[in-house]
Amino acid sequence: MSTASAPRAGDTLPPLEIPVTRTLIVAGAIASRDYQDVHHDVELARAKGSPDIFMNILTTNGLVGRYLTDCFGPEATLRKVAIRLGAPNYPGDTMTLTGVVEQVEPGAAGAAGAPEAGTATVTVKVVGANSIGKHVTGTVTLTVPAGPARTAGARAGGDA
Repeated sequence: MSTASAPRAGDTLPPLEIPVTRTLIVAGAIASRDYQDVHHDVELARAKGSPDIFMNILTTNGLVGRYLTDCFGPEATLRKVAIRLGAPNYPGDTMTLTGVVEQVEPGAAGAAGAPEAGTATVTVKVVGANSIGKHVTGTVTLTVPAGPARTAGARAGGDA
């Protein structure tokens, strides 16, 4: 996506690589108040058939949101997040988030809940893949200021 122009259907967002660490998995589970043992206890996760602890959907949801607000800037507002999990995110792997803009609609003042004038509603197809497959797939709708994009895109790597 070019930073000099508004988003357009077909634009590819820059990828974001997120190292999947034990700390990220456990901290995400605690932050989202998901105390299921498979997200923090290796022995119990193995007893339930998993080779290790794995990331919960709420952490994944937050990372998808972070990816898009990194791409579209701090004024972007998530309106709808519809994701589905696939391959688990295990510690020691890397999840790479990618996105493609599917649709852009200009905002119009009007009915309650409608986007405001001066904004655009952007629908993005998102995929987060790791070494064993697609961890997350889905579609996210967000409202962004109309006009030129106000961001340099997603940051690469680093803390989630």
